[in-house]
Amino acid sequence: MKAMFSPLARPVVCAALLSLAALPAMAADLALKRVMLSAGGVGYFEYEAEVEGNANLELTVRRDQVDDVLKSIVIYDDKGGVGDISLPGEDPLRDVFRELPFDQTALQDPVRLLEAFRGAEVEIGGAAPMRGRIVGITNEAELGPQNRTLVRPRLSLMTADGLRSVLLAEAGPISFVDPKARAQVEAGLDGIARNRARDRRTLQVRTTGQGSRKLRVAYVVEAPLWKAAYRLTIGGPEAKTAEMQGWAVLENRSGEDWKGVELTLVGGNPVTFRQALYTAYYVNRPEVPVEVLGRVLPRPDGGARPVPMASAPMQDRMRAQAPAAMAEKSFGAPVGAAPPSQPAELIAAESQEAMTQASYRIPHPVSIVSGHSLMVPLVARKVPAERLSLFQPATQPKHPLASVRLTNDSGTALPPGVLTLYERDAGGAVAFVGDARLAPFPADDKRLVSFAVDQKVTVDQKHESSTALSAARLADGLLKATVIDQQRATYTLTGAPNEPRRVVVDHPISPAYDLVQPKQGVERIDGGYRAGMDVAAGKSASITFVAERTLAQETSLASLTTQDLARFAVNGRLTEAQRKAFARLAELAAARGKAEAEVKQLADRRKELEAEQARTRANLGSVPAQSDLQRRYLAMLGEQEDRLGKNAADLARAREAEAAARQAVADYIRSLDL
Repeated sequence: MKAMFSPLARPVVCAALLSLAALPAMAADLALKRVMLSAGGVGYFEYEAEVEGNANLELTVRRDQVDDVLKSIVIYDDKGGVGDISLPGEDPLRDVFRELPFDQTALQDPVRLLEAFRGAEVEIGGAAPMRGRIVGITNEAELGPQNRTLVRPRLSLMTADGLRSVLLAEAGPISFVDPKARAQVEAGLDGIARNRARDRRTLQVRTTGQGSRKLRVAYVVEAPLWKAAYRLTIGGPEAKTAEMQGWAVLENRSGEDWKGVELTLVGGNPVTFRQALYTAYYVNRPEVPVEVLGRVLPRPDGGARPVPMASAPMQDRMRAQAPAAMAEKSFGAPVGAAPPSQPAELIAAESQEAMTQASYRIPHPVSIVSGHSLMVPLVARKVPAERLSLFQPATQPKHPLASVRLTNDSGTALPPGVLTLYERDAGGAVAFVGDARLAPFPADDKRLVSFAVDQKVTVDQKHESSTALSAARLADGLLKATVIDQQRATYTLTGAPNEPRRVVVDHPISPAYDLVQPKQGVERIDGGYRAGMDVAAGKSASITFVAERTLAQETSLASLTTQDLARFAVNGRLTEAQRKAFARLAELAAARGKAEAEVKQLADRRKELEAEQARTRANLGSVPAQSDLQRRYLAMLGEQEDRLGKNAADLARAREAEAAARQAVADYIRSLDL
């Protein structure tokens, strides 16, 4: 069939293109059956199709999902195999028109399309038929209604009778004579029709097999994170259980309606990432000169090595089976209302624990319109609960927090989420008491959820620190000491006037310290320890945390002061020999200090004598010769000289004594090995 179009004006071609764009998409063979949303921010989507023999299936996905689909797509076909999976390129229209003699815009303008095929043979029908090769198109201007200038394109053809022309608006249908030209136009139109949705791509899955069978296609793509939200209804102070409802809040942002799908929610923290597999990458190649006769450029030989044979990948055909149902009940009541005579039944998700994650299968088909959100029951059960107060110094330095200690006895981990707490009084009325956050909750573990400040209980804190010598060794002129650095914190709690309390204290401790007190009833928490106590109504109670760390210190014995040595001489943690050594060293150090003080005193006195003598000499130079005052100054100089001589002798003896005292200290220190 010839590719034909009317030359009567652009709207005819545009209308044809619009009609093509309005055609419905090809019906998909694959139907979405299962969705699994992961806490890792991805979703598993599984499609099914009934096939017979060899089959070609179509799977349409969003453009921004193609990388993930290429990374994760898997085919399950127990009675057949997969031939290949193909899809349009990253820019499919560009690839389509790359091999055509015209671009995409030419299909919107008959003039541009005919210009692109200049030289091709066409046939014009209608009242004035003609056949010839396209020479070109020129525009003619003429005066139209209301003196407006109209531009009308004229097509020129080289026919067997010579050059002829015709106005496109007056020509009949135009068709290409060459089948290749017709095919090129049809290829461009087909490409536009196939890719009219710019943000979607259709994968072609070719499978081979025999007989009728069920085939599954699945992939993992980015999906909104599903969230958990809990409701906890607590009773009076003596209640041992609380009623928990857990809901999952999720969104369908896949671009496709979910109709009766099997929905599973998965917790945990799996490793997920993206890779741009849909992007074409090219290797940078070196450019070499064009070879001419006599000029060759051999590539250096890198040697030859055997090529290892890679084993073919094995297709995984295992599919997870749905866990057994575990329907449970919830006993919540509206705020401020009396409890209903019959508790409302809430069909919870069917949970299953795996190695690194927990899954929750919704026990009924789920339907969500694309772009909508949904809440589905996650858990509904009574859980062991204990009411208490939790004191966290960094959160509230004066009052503890009203809290509930929950035990997860469900056998399956619960995902983290927000938690709204309600309290039911003795009459059955329910009231809101606060919000809390629930951290990841492994099976058989306990969690404290805090929802309000307990202002009826006050806490006073007292913090002290000290250091004490634990052990020492005297050798190599060093005091090698082991010091105990102790941190002590005492929390004194004053209870509520009319109610007893069980109070738990979270005490932060640096990892460098070890807890030595209390020795019982203590739990380890992130960044510290936890211990509890019972506080009677209107009474006070206290708890003390003592943490210690051991420090190794080395100090030169010669640098210790006499006071330091005297203190070590009476330290009960040292051995008797060490204490005696410090006492003897203190005596020697005291003698050294005394000798050093005497040297300093004599040296200072010499400076004073030299200053007096300098003043006397200055005065002597200013008085008349042979005068009484001159004779007096000369006598003073003689006396000062005598005193300087005696000071010099005393200073020399003192310095010898100082050196001997220092040597005595050094010799004794060198002799110590205790």
